[in-house]
Amino acid sequence: MTKVYFVRHAEPVHAHEDDRTRPLTAEGLADRKIVLETLKDKEIDVFYCSPYVRSMSTIEETAAYINKEIHTDERLREREKGKEGNSSDNLLKKRWADFSFHEEGGESIGMVQERNMEALREILSANEGKNIVIGTHGTALSSILNYYNRSFNCDDFLRIVDWMPYIIELDFEGYDCVGEKEHAYVEKTFPERMASFKK
Repeated sequence: MTKVYFVRHAEPVHAHEDDRTRPLTAEGLADRKIVLETLKDKEIDVFYCSPYVRSMSTIEETAAYINKEIHTDERLREREKGKEGNSSDNLLKKRWADFSFHEEGGESIGMVQERNMEALREILSANEGKNIVIGTHGTALSSILNYYNRSFNCDDFLRIVDWMPYIIELDFEGYDCVGEKEHAYVEKTFPERMASFKK
């Protein structure tokens, strides 16, 4: 059996121009200890990660403790937001209702799912029977969870959207997901950012 521990990043600085280089907040840096405590005894064989700073920072302490290199894969990055960003609950619901919908210059959830699943299948193929950590993001991870459970929807996304970090294990036989277990999360509150999404 292959075990994949997906680690959604810890709390990032929100007021930052470049989404790729947003660092973790002081709280986010402290919360990395939860990732280490959760994973240090899991006999992790290999680490993969989105190239975004917040994802790398979240798992780097654990990788260093286990003395493993982190392999980055551009396909594991977060959704490109486009011109409209995450500006309204209407757009969020529209994206989840129609996986082909995207704003100008942005990506649909379907596009995010396709590239993340392509990367995941390659990781599974190269690491059969191993314990794997993948550093990821909220929408990217949700697109993977939806792939294996088509009932995973906007409400499920909103349940985990403020969990930073969030660690969930998926177990695989070959490419088939045969088990799922949530291990840890820290719930953050961003009323000014997400209030309209949770009405």
